[in-house]
Amino acid sequence: MITSKEIKSIKALSSKKFRDETGLFVVEGEKMVAEAQKSSFEIVKLYRTAEIGEEAMSRMSQLSSPSPVLALVRKPSTVDDGNFIASRGLYLALDSIRDPGNLGTIIRIADWFGIKSVLATRDTVEVFNPKVIQATMGAIFRVDFKYVDLENAAKAILESGGKVYGTFLDGNNICSQDLATGENCACMIVIGNESNGISEAMSRLVSDRLFIPPYPMDDAGSESLNAAMATAISVYEFRRRCFIKE
Repeated sequence: MITSKEIKSIKALSSKKFRDETGLFVVEGEKMVAEAQKSSFEIVKLYRTAEIGEEAMSRMSQLSSPSPVLALVRKPSTVDDGNFIASRGLYLALDSIRDPGNLGTIIRIADWFGIKSVLATRDTVEVFNPKVIQATMGAIFRVDFKYVDLENAAKAILESGGKVYGTFLDGNNICSQDLATGENCACMIVIGNESNGISEAMSRLVSDRLFIPPYPMDDAGSESLNAAMATAISVYEFRRRCFIKE
């Protein structure tokens, strides 16, 4: 049995204001909930259509086609603690990503390519936005995501002897560059805002400017790639180097 008040409070979690106030977010779908249950995230409450009925589930679902299971999950406190210590590995750094679908897809890309840590500026879209959660397809529960001072994080990586990469129209062809894979040092790949690219402040900290070439080189059909596509291509190029070494 579920009360109208409970349904209303769950529905309200579609708003960032209520997610911040309660420290909770909603996860829907059998696969997504299963991923949450396997993770270190705390499941506060689980609802099943078989127990509460289709009408109640439909009223509190944030999906156009409600799934048979919905979970209330507690947000981890580490997401916004701002702490970053440069250590060996490959990091994704998101500079003002605003589209929820892009952020969710980027987290999913990070998971696929074994990137355990994604850093983001504080003006990047909220990671617990329902559209972000759905787009991750469960990767949110396997990738460490943090809002940090990205400039300080980049400086820490450079000071540790690592590399900071970013894509620019005047950069060097990523396909022909000698890329550090993160195996021997800390490396950061900066992904810029959908409209404005990498900010001027972060651009000054990029040690290696890269370019994803179109084909043919002198006849690009589109003006640019979207953030998620650019992320997938960039990260693949870095990981491809690992396979070549093997």
